[in-house]
Amino acid sequence: MIETTYTYQLTNEKLIEKIVNDENIHLNHMVLTKNKGLPIHYSNSNVYMIIIRGTMTIQLDEQEKHQYTKGKIINIPYNTKMNVNNHNDETLEFFVVKSPNPNHYIKD
Repeated sequence: MIETTYTYQLTNEKLIEKIVNDENIHLNHMVLTKNKGLPIHYSNSNVYMIIIRGTMTIQLDEQEKHQYTKGKIINIPYNTKMNVNNHNDETLEFFVVKSPNPNHYIKD
């Protein structure tokens, strides 16, 4: 088989799972229920968040909070302070793509 396949969980419960972590990308799948969020942190790579269900409330650095719904892709630059939450009744589900993979940087 030439291709590699990956599986992600189908759930309505809070979940953070690593799907791919290779030399090309780091791909996570996340599910957040109402009033759940991620710890405030800084992006350690160029990040794409692909929302497939629900509404994400996100605050980047010191700007105002913004909301993004399913079908949106958010690109967040390296070293940006991120505060990600679900303040809505509907479950929030999204993928996080980090490219380049921060775990595979060439270190001198």
